[in-house]
Amino acid sequence: MADRIRWGIVSTARIGLTKVIPGIQRSETGVAAAIASRGLEKARAAAGELGIEKAYGSYEELLADPDIDAIYNPLPNHMHVPVTVQAVEAGKHVLCEKPIALNAREAEQLLKLPKDRLVAEGFMVRAHPQWIRARDLVRSGALGELKAIQGFFSYYNDDPGNIRNKADIGGGALMDIGCYTMLAGRFFYDAEPERVVSLIDRDPEFGTDRMTSALMDFGANRHLSFTVSTQLTPYQRLQLVGTKKRLEIVIPFNAPQGEALQIRLDDGSLLGDASMTSELIAPCDQYAELADVFGRAVSGAEPLPYGAQDAVQNMKVLDAIFASAETGGWVSIS
Repeated sequence: MADRIRWGIVSTARIGLTKVIPGIQRSETGVAAAIASRGLEKARAAAGELGIEKAYGSYEELLADPDIDAIYNPLPNHMHVPVTVQAVEAGKHVLCEKPIALNAREAEQLLKLPKDRLVAEGFMVRAHPQWIRARDLVRSGALGELKAIQGFFSYYNDDPGNIRNKADIGGGALMDIGCYTMLAGRFFYDAEPERVVSLIDRDPEFGTDRMTSALMDFGANRHLSFTVSTQLTPYQRLQLVGTKKRLEIVIPFNAPQGEALQIRLDDGSLLGDASMTSELIAPCDQYAELADVFGRAVSGAEPLPYGAQDAVQNMKVLDAIFASAETGGWVSIS
């Protein structure tokens, strides 16, 4: 265990307790060594339940621990940048939950931090073998020319106390799940979007976007379209459509940990998916995969594929989607 990355987790957020910490514990490179909460008893309870060695009653105590190499930050969106900055200034590497910030301007603070400490946005989907396999198929030409990507991601949550329904701290569909559907375009096209047009339906009580749809132009006649919602029937799907074949990722975003998945290919020669074939993706834990990607970068074994600059670019795209809904027209993405 001595050569493993020692992780500290700031907060007892549900995503950390149920997904990321178990993923770190299953990883090859890391160990969950400490957890902090604003109340020591809460931290101790989480540490006891998950078998974590140390518990702290404040984030500052955890950041001051010299034995901690990297921090996982799953705090509410408005606390992502401030605590990440604190952690880096304390000498820690940081893997931060998505979205990295409330907007691109705030995210740009991360570019001014010391370069000897790594900062990355926690998009576990990019570490999942199903996304990697799908991109390999795109790059191989198996789909022909990839020209259209369509995504849908929704769930139903109308709880006024839930942080996803609080506009002032970064709630809403686009920030919570639209970041995934947007990211699919950057990942599978290996390119940046040039402009976007969008529609937003806001909850009259919460002020958050409860349904957002967007059309993004990646140049060279390549499109990404998506709809995300916090108040529709739970559903998710991702379609990559080329000139020769269509590729469908059945559970593209919150893939079940430790379960086999499938991607589907169809040349459209028969109607009703009759010409479709399936490829099984072996069981894995995408949070463990993400922890290993970051852990290998921290140890110097491999370069970090997506750092702070990538996170800023993600926020620029999200900012443009919001701006388009306000202006009612196309918005260019710098």
